[in-house]
Amino acid sequence: MKTLITALGLVALVTAAPCSRAQEITRFAPLKAEEMTAPQKALADQLAAPPRNGNINNPPFRAYARSPEMAQKLISLAEYLRWNSSLPPRLSELAILITAREWTAQYEWYAHYPHAIKGGLDPKVAAELAEGKRPQGMKDDETALYDLVTALHRDKKVSNPIYKAALDKFGERGVMDVIGIIGFYVITSMTLNTMQAGVPDGKPLPLPVLAK
Repeated sequence: MKTLITALGLVALVTAAPCSRAQEITRFAPLKAEEMTAPQKALADQLAAPPRNGNINNPPFRAYARSPEMAQKLISLAEYLRWNSSLPPRLSELAILITAREWTAQYEWYAHYPHAIKGGLDPKVAAELAEGKRPQGMKDDETALYDLVTALHRDKKVSNPIYKAALDKFGERGVMDVIGIIGFYVITSMTLNTMQAGVPDGKPLPLPVLAK
């Protein structure tokens, strides 16, 4: 009976409607339960567990699942970076939003914006960031994080003043956690953009395309 319940749960998990129906899915098609390999099934179970409560057919997991061993390692890293790093959610989610904006990763912004606001980020800061502006009214630690993350994304180097400001606010562990977060979400952004992942139910795209 336990085996039957597990099997039925897996079928429900992988046959649930994918997160975005606004466009036809042509890349990394949804996985069918009966066609999944044993590692993919294990990955589906891992994703479904709290606190993630995820669905393997949602972005970016549907793509990650094509390389289950890599996916396991990515998910383990994500669990540390999102829930166990030295940064509070307000800052870790801000780093994710900056990365989403740099890559115009629509789904990434859509998925993480609510977490950022719940974590205490001022919606005005997020709104200006979405427009490609340097947000006004950031707190001191948000400014230090913004400058560090933006320097890494755009300049590919960090000046002494920017490093010192980040070190003063976050310490060496915190600086490394910031680097880990944005590095991981660059992988996520590249995956989402390769998938052409939009947002669910035909909702408006949250990020305008910025002039280069």
